[in-house]
Amino acid sequence: MIFVTIGEQLPFDRLIRTVDEWAGISDHEVFAQTGKTTLKPTNIKHKDFLNPEEFTLKFRQAHYIVAHAGMGTIISAIEMAKPILVMPRKAALSEHRNDHQFATAKRFLALNYISVAFDEVELSEKLNNIDDCQFVKGVEKLEPSPRLIKIIRDFIVG
Repeated sequence: MIFVTIGEQLPFDRLIRTVDEWAGISDHEVFAQTGKTTLKPTNIKHKDFLNPEEFTLKFRQAHYIVAHAGMGTIISAIEMAKPILVMPRKAALSEHRNDHQFATAKRFLALNYISVAFDEVELSEKLNNIDDCQFVKGVEKLEPSPRLIKIIRDFIVG
């Protein structure tokens, strides 16, 4: 299942419309949290908003995440080792106050943690090849070094 989320602040009809059109020709099951939108998808299951428990369940069940380039969504995907494809919102289209999501997407892309589509055409192309995409599967859970533990313990104990 592909879980699509656009955040909770503003509509992101470009992303939802593109995924909905793609889902009409795809075999993938898609569920979207559509947020505040007048757009009514016809090819994907959707709900305007999910409570935190529903959101976490959908996120965990998903094979892929498709989303806006919001930090919370990206970090959640990395922490849960979920492959994520993001499309940044554009301020010029009144999708956000500024274009900070482009900077976020570019930085995480450079670190090879996410896949990015910068427009609807690229999003459709990447969705067409989503099963072949190479995604980073999360970050390693690092254990603190014994030296660090000793320093902290000595500091606390005195």
